[in-house]
Amino acid sequence: MNKAIFIMGVSGCGKSTIGQLVSQRLKIPFFDGDDFHPQSNVAKMSSGVPLDDEDRYGWLVTLNKLAKKELQKSSCVIVCSALKQTYRDILSSDIKNQVKWFHLVGSFEQILERVNNRSNHFMPTDLLQSQFNTLEQPEDAFEVNIGLKPEEIVEIITEELKMKSEFGLFGLGVMGKSLSRNLAQKGFNISIFNREVKGTEENIAINFKNSHKELQTAQAFSDIEAFVNSLQTPRRIMLMVNAGKITDMVIEDLIPFLSDGDVLIDGGNSNYLDTKTRYDYLKEKNIHFIGVGVSGGEEGALKGPSIMPGGNKEIYNLVKPYLEKIAAKDANNAPCCTYVGEEGSGHFVKMVHNGIEYVEMQLLAEVYTIFKMIGYTPDRIADIFESWKLKANSYLLEITIDILRKKDGDDWLVNKIVDKAGNKGTGNWATIATAQLGAPSTLIATALFARFTSFYKEERIQASKNFNKEVLELKLNNDDVLNAYQFARIINHYQGIKLISEAGKAYKWQLNLSEIARIWTNGCIIRSNFMVQLISVLKEDDNILAHKKIINQVKSLKPSIKKVVANCILNELAVPCLSDSVNFFNAYFTANSSANIIQAQRDYFGAHTYQRTDDATGKFYHTNW
Repeated sequence: MNKAIFIMGVSGCGKSTIGQLVSQRLKIPFFDGDDFHPQSNVAKMSSGVPLDDEDRYGWLVTLNKLAKKELQKSSCVIVCSALKQTYRDILSSDIKNQVKWFHLVGSFEQILERVNNRSNHFMPTDLLQSQFNTLEQPEDAFEVNIGLKPEEIVEIITEELKMKSEFGLFGLGVMGKSLSRNLAQKGFNISIFNREVKGTEENIAINFKNSHKELQTAQAFSDIEAFVNSLQTPRRIMLMVNAGKITDMVIEDLIPFLSDGDVLIDGGNSNYLDTKTRYDYLKEKNIHFIGVGVSGGEEGALKGPSIMPGGNKEIYNLVKPYLEKIAAKDANNAPCCTYVGEEGSGHFVKMVHNGIEYVEMQLLAEVYTIFKMIGYTPDRIADIFESWKLKANSYLLEITIDILRKKDGDDWLVNKIVDKAGNKGTGNWATIATAQLGAPSTLIATALFARFTSFYKEERIQASKNFNKEVLELKLNNDDVLNAYQFARIINHYQGIKLISEAGKAYKWQLNLSEIARIWTNGCIIRSNFMVQLISVLKEDDNILAHKKIINQVKSLKPSIKKVVANCILNELAVPCLSDSVNFFNAYFTANSSANIIQAQRDYFGAHTYQRTDDATGKFYHTNW
């Protein structure tokens, strides 16, 4: 990837000389920032008056435009004093990931001697002290001592440019491998790391590098110190390791080799509360931490995942170019990656994404069960699902079609798979979070408990012998089932988005729900036509069930969900998520519920008090029952 190499420092430090030598060595264009000052600036400095920020602004913008123009063609060297951080921010605006800073450092006495020996320059020597006074030490620049010989300085700079990778990826599991290939394909110079176990797992990183052409320029490591030292500063290291204690162990292993301002990016399925704890812990050590949700599985990670980053927004900007470049693209070619919010919000949103995913998977499994009871073969069910694409297409629908059509010998493979569904924890966390926040995301819990129930295989086999199933007749057609499925999906998305909304309020995260829906339209597991619809819906109202279009959809679908669930119950067919969707909805649109009885009971045995319908003040009462 092309680089804008900025060589900075106070006047007289030798920027121009070194810059020209570096450009000659690298065979790339050279530009002296002083040549781009407007005449008014030159006149002001010639008269012995220091430039102020207003004088410099237009000049800095001009140099930024120059860098952008040159980067379209090749790398370039630009020398510029760039004494303040605000100046450097302007110079690197919109190209931060393509800028490399080198700071030429020397004492006042060293540089004063050089300035006094310099001829044909418009800046008087008495302005040198003002430059030292103005200088703000850069945190992200590579420092070089001007006491060295010019050829030694050039050698150091070129070696730094040649040897250092701009992004590191720690952990080469399934997702780590795919993401590293994705980064390399996008033109980033990366370092990759994986541990070795002598005698069993050796040369993992180097073998992986050698097996993929796009990783030819990547640096592969099994030594942590060498891996960290291979990266440009501030270092950007993405962790793709198992959530929990392993993540903490990896962080502790990295800390001794990190420097102030380095950035760790946790791309695993970490608990959002753990992310907050790690953020605070590393902040005390002057190391930045970004929690990033990544969805899309192995293929998505390689071709473009949906990415949900959370943390400090200013620090996110240091990694934004990399994450946005590797992300999937939406219908308007915008990256399916957006800054979600503060602290652990990125991992929270990914957790809820997985909760919605649990429900979507369970609903398709229940629909499959209905059609199977009717007597349809997997091929016939796949054909029905194929016909649903026009009205209810999604990634999960598409892969379920493929699954149902897969044969193994003379039978369908799905018939040979043991009906015990596992989980990796995010559904559990989402269920806990919805209880802690008091949000009624019942379907996520129901889908999770359906998986738990499936795991009691032996007990279920025995129970099927103890209790005779009474099967009548499923009086359902394909449209009934499709409409019920669509109804339940609307409720699922309402509940998931409501959970995110309630978390935003509770933790004071500034969340954009429409933008979250947008980055879920491609690259992730729950991408669907309905998610595309929700982008505009959520721009108008955080509550999708209050939107006129959704209200009309629910009204038209409601008869089908009642019919399907009733038939399934009468035929003793388990459809927990379909059932829960209509049960929740019945409670949701009941203006006066039975909760008054519960509140009376609470007051009876625990004196918990209650409010009265005939007192609008909201006063609480207690009765001696």
